[in-house]
Amino acid sequence: MNENAFFSLDGPLEVMPSERQMRVANLGAFPVLARNLGADPNRLLERHEIDPYSLRDPDHYIDCQSYVDLLEDCSSQFNDPLFGLRLAQVQEPDVYGCVTALCRASSTMREAIHCLIKFIPVTHSPAAMQELVVNEELAMLRWGVRTDLGENKQANYQAALLNLKLLRQLGGKNFRPNYVNLAVDTRHRDIDELEHQLGCRFNGRTTENVIAFPSAYLDQRISSANRLLFKLLGGYLSKVKEAARTTLVDRVQDYIRSSLPEGQCTIERCAAKMDISVRTLQAKLSEANLSFSDILEEQRIALAQGYLRQHQISLDDVAANLGYSEQSSFGRAFKRWTGVTPKQYRQKSLVN
Repeated sequence: MNENAFFSLDGPLEVMPSERQMRVANLGAFPVLARNLGADPNRLLERHEIDPYSLRDPDHYIDCQSYVDLLEDCSSQFNDPLFGLRLAQVQEPDVYGCVTALCRASSTMREAIHCLIKFIPVTHSPAAMQELVVNEELAMLRWGVRTDLGENKQANYQAALLNLKLLRQLGGKNFRPNYVNLAVDTRHRDIDELEHQLGCRFNGRTTENVIAFPSAYLDQRISSANRLLFKLLGGYLSKVKEAARTTLVDRVQDYIRSSLPEGQCTIERCAAKMDISVRTLQAKLSEANLSFSDILEEQRIALAQGYLRQHQISLDDVAANLGYSEQSSFGRAFKRWTGVTPKQYRQKSLVN
Protein backbone atom coordinates (compact mmCIF):
# COMPACT_ATOMS: atom_id res chain seq x y z
CA MET A 1 0.00 0.00 0.00
CA ASN A 2 1.25 3.49 -0.87
CA GLU A 3 1.93 5.19 2.47
CA ASN A 4 1.25 8.60 0.92
CA ALA A 5 -2.08 7.59 -0.63
CA PHE A 6 -4.10 8.82 2.33
CA PHE A 7 -2.87 12.37 1.86
CA SER A 8 -2.70 12.37 -1.93
CA LEU A 9 -4.38 15.31 -3.64
CA ASP A 10 -5.13 15.97 -7.28
CA GLY A 11 -4.81 19.62 -6.30
CA PRO A 12 -5.73 21.84 -3.36
CA LEU A 13 -9.27 21.24 -2.15
CA GLU A 14 -9.85 24.99 -2.19
CA VAL A 15 -8.62 27.86 -4.31
CA MET A 16 -5.54 29.28 -2.61
CA PRO A 17 -5.05 33.04 -2.21
CA SER A 18 -2.98 34.96 -4.72
CA GLU A 19 -0.02 37.11 -3.73
CA ARG A 20 -2.03 40.14 -2.60
CA GLN A 21 -5.07 38.36 -1.18
CA MET A 22 -6.20 37.14 2.23
CA ARG A 23 -9.05 35.14 3.75
CA VAL A 24 -12.11 37.26 4.40
CA ALA A 25 -12.33 35.53 7.79
CA ASN A 26 -10.12 38.35 9.06
CA LEU A 27 -13.26 40.49 8.88
CA GLY A 28 -15.32 38.02 10.88
CA ALA A 29 -17.45 39.94 13.43
CA PHE A 30 -16.91 43.18 11.48
CA PRO A 31 -20.61 43.57 10.59
CA VAL A 32 -21.64 43.17 14.24
CA LEU A 33 -19.05 45.66 15.43
CA ALA A 34 -20.00 48.20 12.76
CA ARG A 35 -23.70 47.93 13.58
CA ASN A 36 -22.97 48.32 17.28
CA LEU A 37 -21.21 51.57 16.39
CA GLY A 38 -24.29 52.78 14.49
CA ALA A 39 -22.97 52.22 10.96
CA ASP A 40 -24.12 50.17 7.97
CA PRO A 41 -21.44 47.46 7.51
CA ASN A 42 -22.53 46.74 3.94
CA ARG A 43 -21.94 50.32 2.84
CA LEU A 44 -18.53 50.35 4.50
CA LEU A 45 -17.54 47.09 2.81
CA GLU A 46 -18.83 48.12 -0.62
CA ARG A 47 -16.97 51.43 -0.39
CA HIS A 48 -13.78 49.36 -0.42
CA GLU A 49 -15.02 46.95 -3.10
CA ILE A 50 -15.61 44.08 -0.68
CA ASP A 51 -18.79 42.12 -1.39
CA PRO A 52 -20.76 41.92 1.89
CA TYR A 53 -22.03 38.46 0.92
CA SER A 54 -18.46 37.18 0.73
CA LEU A 55 -18.26 37.32 4.53
CA ARG A 56 -20.63 34.34 4.64
CA ASP A 57 -17.79 32.18 3.33
CA PRO A 58 -14.72 32.54 5.57
CA ASP A 59 -12.58 30.91 2.87
CA HIS A 60 -13.41 33.61 0.33
CA TYR A 61 -10.40 35.78 -0.56
CA ILE A 62 -10.28 39.57 -0.73
CA ASP A 63 -7.65 42.10 -1.71
CA CYS A 64 -5.23 42.90 1.14
CA GLN A 65 -5.24 46.59 0.26
CA SER A 66 -9.04 46.74 0.46
CA TYR A 67 -8.93 45.13 3.90
CA VAL A 68 -6.25 47.52 5.21
CA ASP A 69 -8.01 50.58 3.77
CA LEU A 70 -11.34 49.49 5.29
CA LEU A 71 -9.87 49.32 8.79
CA GLU A 72 -8.16 52.70 8.43
CA ASP A 73 -11.36 54.23 7.09
CA CYS A 74 -13.35 52.87 10.05
CA SER A 75 -10.77 54.21 12.48
CA SER A 76 -11.29 57.66 10.97
CA GLN A 77 -15.07 57.45 10.66
CA PHE A 78 -15.62 56.22 14.21
CA ASN A 79 -12.92 58.51 15.59
CA ASP A 80 -11.34 55.43 17.17
CA PRO A 81 -7.53 55.22 16.87
CA LEU A 82 -7.70 51.61 18.15
CA PHE A 83 -10.41 50.26 15.84
CA GLY A 84 -8.28 47.26 14.81
CA LEU A 85 -7.93 46.33 18.47
CA ARG A 86 -11.73 46.60 18.95
CA LEU A 87 -12.25 44.22 16.07
CA ALA A 88 -9.79 41.68 17.50
CA GLN A 89 -11.53 41.89 20.88
CA VAL A 90 -14.65 40.29 19.38
CA GLN A 91 -12.70 37.74 17.33
CA GLU A 92 -10.83 34.51 18.04
CA PRO A 93 -7.64 33.12 16.45
CA ASP A 94 -9.91 30.78 14.45
CA VAL A 95 -9.89 33.49 11.78
CA TYR A 96 -6.64 31.77 10.67
CA GLY A 97 -8.68 28.68 9.76
CA CYS A 98 -7.29 25.16 9.92
CA VAL A 99 -3.82 26.51 10.73
CA THR A 100 -5.14 27.45 14.18
CA ALA A 101 -6.46 23.92 14.66
CA LEU A 102 -3.06 22.54 13.66
CA CYS A 103 -1.32 24.81 16.19
CA ARG A 104 -3.63 23.64 18.97
CA ALA A 105 -2.98 20.01 18.05
CA SER A 106 0.81 20.50 18.20
CA SER A 107 2.83 18.99 21.04
CA THR A 108 4.72 22.13 22.08
CA MET A 109 4.55 25.87 21.53
CA ARG A 110 7.71 25.69 19.46
CA GLU A 111 6.14 23.17 17.11
CA ALA A 112 2.90 25.19 16.98
CA ILE A 113 4.63 28.47 16.12
CA HIS A 114 6.68 26.80 13.38
CA CYS A 115 3.41 25.48 11.91
CA LEU A 116 1.91 28.97 12.07
CA ILE A 117 4.90 30.44 10.26
CA LYS A 118 4.96 27.67 7.66
CA PHE A 119 1.29 27.54 6.72
CA ILE A 120 -0.23 31.01 7.23
CA PRO A 121 1.16 32.13 3.82
CA VAL A 122 -0.32 29.01 2.21
CA THR A 123 -3.93 29.15 3.36
CA HIS A 124 -4.46 32.60 4.88
CA SER A 125 -2.40 35.12 2.91
CA PRO A 126 0.87 34.87 0.96
CA ALA A 127 1.47 38.50 1.94
CA ALA A 128 1.89 37.46 5.58
CA MET A 129 5.44 37.09 6.86
CA GLN A 130 6.31 35.69 10.30
CA GLU A 131 9.41 34.41 12.03
CA LEU A 132 10.48 33.13 15.44
CA VAL A 133 13.69 34.50 16.95
CA VAL A 134 14.96 32.89 20.15
CA ASN A 135 17.75 33.73 22.58
CA GLU A 136 18.52 32.38 26.05
CA GLU A 137 15.75 34.30 27.79
CA LEU A 138 13.26 35.50 25.20
CA ALA A 139 11.32 34.11 22.26
CA MET A 140 10.09 36.73 19.79
CA LEU A 141 7.31 36.19 17.27
CA ARG A 142 7.77 38.78 14.54
CA TRP A 143 5.33 39.54 11.74
CA GLY A 144 4.85 41.85 8.81
CA VAL A 145 3.79 41.84 5.16
CA ARG A 146 5.77 41.13 2.01
CA THR A 147 4.22 43.98 0.06
CA ASP A 148 3.69 47.69 0.60
CA LEU A 149 0.13 48.31 1.80
CA GLY A 150 0.66 51.86 2.94
CA GLU A 151 -0.83 52.86 6.29
CA ASN A 152 -1.79 49.64 8.09
CA LYS A 153 -1.84 50.66 11.74
CA GLN A 154 -5.25 49.11 12.47
CA ALA A 155 -4.33 45.80 10.82
CA ASN A 156 -1.29 45.62 13.12
CA TYR A 157 -3.37 46.29 16.22
CA GLN A 158 -5.72 43.51 15.16
CA ALA A 159 -2.87 41.10 14.41
CA ALA A 160 -1.17 41.81 17.74
CA LEU A 161 -4.21 40.87 19.81
CA LEU A 162 -5.16 37.88 17.65
CA ASN A 163 -1.61 36.51 17.80
CA LEU A 164 -1.57 37.03 21.56
CA LYS A 165 -4.89 35.21 21.93
CA LEU A 166 -3.45 32.27 20.02
CA LEU A 167 -0.26 32.23 22.12
CA ARG A 168 -2.36 32.28 25.29
CA GLN A 169 -4.39 29.31 24.06
CA LEU A 170 -1.15 27.45 23.39
CA GLY A 171 0.70 28.54 26.53
CA GLY A 172 -2.15 28.06 28.98
CA LYS A 173 -3.53 30.24 31.73
CA ASN A 174 -0.07 31.03 33.11
CA PHE A 175 1.26 32.42 29.82
CA ARG A 176 2.58 35.96 30.27
CA PRO A 177 4.17 37.96 27.43
CA ASN A 178 7.03 40.32 28.27
CA TYR A 179 6.13 43.05 25.79
CA VAL A 180 4.60 43.89 22.43
CA ASN A 181 6.33 46.18 19.94
CA LEU A 182 4.43 47.61 16.97
CA ALA A 183 5.70 49.63 14.04
CA VAL A 184 2.85 52.13 14.42
CA ASP A 185 2.67 55.76 15.43
CA THR A 186 0.66 55.33 18.64
CA ARG A 187 -0.66 58.25 20.63
CA HIS A 188 0.70 58.41 24.17
CA ARG A 189 -2.84 58.59 25.58
CA ASP A 190 -3.70 55.17 24.04
CA ILE A 191 -0.81 53.27 25.60
CA ASP A 192 -2.56 52.51 28.90
CA GLU A 193 -5.52 50.91 27.12
CA LEU A 194 -3.25 48.96 24.81
CA GLU A 195 -1.27 47.58 27.72
CA HIS A 196 -4.49 46.66 29.51
CA GLN A 197 -5.87 44.78 26.48
CA LEU A 198 -2.56 43.14 25.55
CA GLY A 199 -1.70 42.29 29.15
CA CYS A 200 1.90 43.45 28.94
CA ARG A 201 4.17 46.41 28.27
CA PHE A 202 3.55 48.08 24.93
CA ASN A 203 6.07 49.95 22.79
CA GLY A 204 4.86 51.88 19.76
CA ARG A 205 6.84 53.63 17.04
CA THR A 206 9.31 50.75 16.77
CA THR A 207 10.78 49.34 13.57
CA GLU A 208 9.08 45.93 13.74
CA ASN A 209 6.06 44.07 15.07
CA VAL A 210 7.05 41.70 17.89
CA ILE A 211 5.49 39.71 20.71
CA ALA A 212 8.18 38.71 23.20
CA PHE A 213 7.74 36.05 25.88
CA PRO A 214 9.97 33.79 28.01
CA SER A 215 11.67 31.20 25.80
CA ALA A 216 10.98 28.54 28.45
CA TYR A 217 7.38 28.39 27.15
CA LEU A 218 8.56 27.02 23.79
CA ASP A 219 9.10 23.48 25.05
CA GLN A 220 6.03 23.45 27.25
CA ARG A 221 3.47 20.81 26.29
CA ILE A 222 0.19 22.11 24.90
CA SER A 223 -2.87 20.82 26.79
CA SER A 224 -4.88 20.39 23.56
CA ALA A 225 -2.13 18.37 21.83
CA ASN A 226 -3.52 15.68 19.54
CA ARG A 227 -1.00 13.74 17.45
CA LEU A 228 -3.60 12.12 15.18
CA LEU A 229 -5.19 15.47 14.33
CA PHE A 230 -1.73 17.00 13.97
CA LYS A 231 -0.69 14.35 11.45
CA LEU A 232 -3.93 14.62 9.50
CA LEU A 233 -3.92 18.41 9.24
CA GLY A 234 -0.16 18.68 8.90
CA GLY A 235 -0.14 16.06 6.14
CA TYR A 236 -2.90 17.81 4.25
CA LEU A 237 -1.38 21.29 4.54
CA SER A 238 2.06 20.01 3.54
CA LYS A 239 0.58 18.53 0.38
CA VAL A 240 -1.20 21.80 -0.37
CA LYS A 241 2.06 23.70 0.14
CA GLU A 242 3.93 21.31 -2.16
CA ALA A 243 1.23 21.71 -4.78
CA ALA A 244 1.34 25.50 -4.61
CA ARG A 245 -0.56 26.68 -7.66
CA THR A 246 -0.72 30.40 -8.29
CA THR A 247 -1.45 30.99 -11.98
CA LEU A 248 -4.98 31.98 -12.96
CA VAL A 249 -5.57 28.71 -14.82
CA ASP A 250 -4.30 26.72 -11.81
CA ARG A 251 -6.68 28.56 -9.52
CA VAL A 252 -9.66 28.03 -11.84
CA GLN A 253 -8.85 24.32 -11.96
CA ASP A 254 -8.67 24.22 -8.16
CA TYR A 255 -11.99 26.02 -7.84
CA ILE A 256 -13.66 23.56 -10.21
CA ARG A 257 -12.29 20.52 -8.38
CA SER A 258 -13.46 21.83 -5.01
CA SER A 259 -16.91 22.99 -6.09
CA LEU A 260 -18.09 20.26 -8.50
CA PRO A 261 -19.56 18.04 -5.75
CA GLU A 262 -21.72 20.98 -4.60
CA GLY A 263 -23.45 21.06 -8.01
CA GLN A 264 -22.96 24.83 -8.24
CA CYS A 265 -19.79 25.17 -10.27
CA THR A 266 -20.22 28.36 -12.30
CA ILE A 267 -17.96 31.04 -13.71
CA GLU A 268 -19.82 33.61 -11.62
CA ARG A 269 -19.00 31.79 -8.38
CA CYS A 270 -15.43 31.21 -9.54
CA ALA A 271 -14.90 34.91 -10.25
CA ALA A 272 -16.41 35.85 -6.89
CA LYS A 273 -14.11 33.37 -5.14
CA MET A 274 -11.11 35.03 -6.77
CA ASP A 275 -12.48 38.51 -6.06
CA ILE A 276 -12.46 39.56 -9.72
CA SER A 277 -15.24 40.27 -12.22
CA VAL A 278 -16.56 37.64 -14.61
CA ARG A 279 -15.48 39.82 -17.55
CA THR A 280 -11.92 40.03 -16.21
CA LEU A 281 -11.78 36.28 -15.65
CA GLN A 282 -13.06 35.58 -19.16
CA ALA A 283 -10.55 38.00 -20.67
CA LYS A 284 -7.60 36.50 -18.81
CA LEU A 285 -8.60 32.96 -19.77
CA SER A 286 -9.02 34.08 -23.37
CA GLU A 287 -5.42 35.35 -23.33
CA ALA A 288 -4.41 31.74 -22.60
CA ASN A 289 -6.69 30.51 -25.45
CA LEU A 290 -9.02 28.92 -22.90
CA SER A 291 -12.54 29.34 -21.59
CA PHE A 292 -14.14 28.39 -18.30
CA SER A 293 -16.20 25.69 -20.04
CA ASP A 294 -13.01 24.24 -21.60
CA ILE A 295 -11.36 23.92 -18.18
CA LEU A 296 -14.56 22.58 -16.60
CA GLU A 297 -14.79 19.79 -19.16
CA GLU A 298 -11.07 19.01 -18.92
CA GLN A 299 -11.28 18.68 -15.14
CA ARG A 300 -14.43 16.57 -15.29
CA ILE A 301 -12.77 14.14 -17.68
CA ALA A 302 -9.63 13.82 -15.55
CA LEU A 303 -11.60 13.44 -12.31
CA ALA A 304 -14.05 10.97 -13.87
CA GLN A 305 -11.25 8.71 -15.07
CA GLY A 306 -9.61 8.88 -11.64
CA TYR A 307 -12.84 8.03 -9.82
CA LEU A 308 -13.66 5.17 -12.18
CA ARG A 309 -10.28 3.58 -11.49
CA GLN A 310 -11.25 3.50 -7.79
CA HIS A 311 -13.61 0.57 -8.05
CA GLN A 312 -15.10 1.03 -4.58
CA ILE A 313 -16.79 4.28 -5.69
CA SER A 314 -20.24 3.66 -7.16
CA LEU A 315 -21.23 5.18 -10.50
CA ASP A 316 -23.89 7.23 -8.72
CA ASP A 317 -21.23 8.69 -6.45
CA VAL A 318 -18.92 9.39 -9.38
CA ALA A 319 -21.72 11.31 -11.09
CA ALA A 320 -22.50 13.27 -7.92
CA ASN A 321 -18.82 14.11 -7.34
CA LEU A 322 -18.73 15.62 -10.82
CA GLY A 323 -21.81 17.76 -10.24
CA TYR A 324 -24.35 15.67 -12.13
CA SER A 325 -27.76 15.11 -10.55
CA GLU A 326 -28.31 11.92 -12.55
CA GLN A 327 -25.99 9.09 -13.51
CA SER A 328 -27.51 8.99 -17.01
CA SER A 329 -26.38 12.57 -17.72
CA PHE A 330 -22.87 11.70 -16.60
CA GLY A 331 -22.89 8.54 -18.71
CA ARG A 332 -23.81 10.43 -21.89
CA ALA A 333 -21.15 13.07 -21.25
CA PHE A 334 -18.46 10.48 -20.50
CA LYS A 335 -19.20 8.56 -23.69
CA ARG A 336 -19.01 11.81 -25.66
CA TRP A 337 -15.60 12.52 -24.09
CA THR A 338 -14.03 9.08 -24.41
CA GLY A 339 -16.12 7.02 -26.80
CA VAL A 340 -16.95 4.43 -24.11
CA THR A 341 -19.42 4.27 -21.24
CA PRO A 342 -18.27 4.68 -17.61
CA LYS A 343 -18.94 0.98 -17.01
CA GLN A 344 -16.85 -0.04 -20.04
CA TYR A 345 -14.00 2.27 -18.94
CA ARG A 346 -14.07 0.75 -15.43
CA GLN A 347 -14.03 -2.79 -16.77
CA LYS A 348 -11.10 -1.95 -19.04
CA SER A 349 -9.17 -0.44 -16.10
CA LEU A 350 -9.70 -3.65 -14.14
CA VAL A 351 -8.04 -5.65 -16.91
CA ASN A 352 -5.12 -3.24 -17.11
